[in-house]
Amino acid sequence: MSFNRTCAIVIRQLYLIRGSFSRVFPLFAWAAVDMVLWGFLTRYLNTVASPGFNFVPALLGAVLLWDFFIRIMQGVTMAFFEDVWSRNFLNIFASPISVSEYVGGLVLSSIATSLVGLVAMLFIAVVIFKLSFFVYGLMVMPFLLVLFLFGISIGIFGCALVLHFGPASEWFIWPIPALISPFAGVLYPISTLPQWMQIISRILPPAYVFEGLRAIVSGRAASIAALVWAGALAIGYIFLAYWFFTRIYRHALRTGLIARYSAETLS
Repeated sequence: MSFNRTCAIVIRQLYLIRGSFSRVFPLFAWAAVDMVLWGFLTRYLNTVASPGFNFVPALLGAVLLWDFFIRIMQGVTMAFFEDVWSRNFLNIFASPISVSEYVGGLVLSSIATSLVGLVAMLFIAVVIFKLSFFVYGLMVMPFLLVLFLFGISIGIFGCALVLHFGPASEWFIWPIPALISPFAGVLYPISTLPQWMQIISRILPPAYVFEGLRAIVSGRAASIAALVWAGALAIGYIFLAYWFFTRIYRHALRTGLIARYSAETLS
């Protein structure tokens, strides 16, 4: 695996972003809108709630972390979609680059672009709405890592779906975070869900993340065992997603379906 070829994918994405304001704006705009919307909502809830309870860390902090997961996932898929939209996919794999190097480039691109959104969200949440995010210090880092790993796995899985079903199937990818969120318990405890939804929650790493963070915010200790299990699940999903992407790519190459990504329009 060549790190130079992996970095070449990242450099290509940076050149695309640098040359287009329409690509720069979404990196932070929608994250900022979410922070402003939920920030004012939490501020209103604090005025009508019982004294002593602060909705800012409970709700705004959860929204910030969920947006972080979404930016990570979309960072991977958007880098892949750039090659799909420009019909550059065949050119990529006509080069000496391997599947692992290409996927690694997508992941590094996601890290670079999602950091922009994370900085914007933290600035609004901390400076404007007084979210004491840094009070929790290093305790938050393992939870961020689990969300990061799970976002990478969902992003790679989404790329594999588009590779298999074709460019038009990208509309199946955008709703994935919304479909996961009810089971992840972003804004409420998992115990409020019906039993069948709780069963699904047990195989989703974000469910353990937000349960643990709610425990920390309320002054209790987060379950280390649950966090370790969430991390193991997230790592397992990354390997599973990469295996799925590789299998779909080989199938598309063997059957000729990859020709749908050529520079020419298929008749």
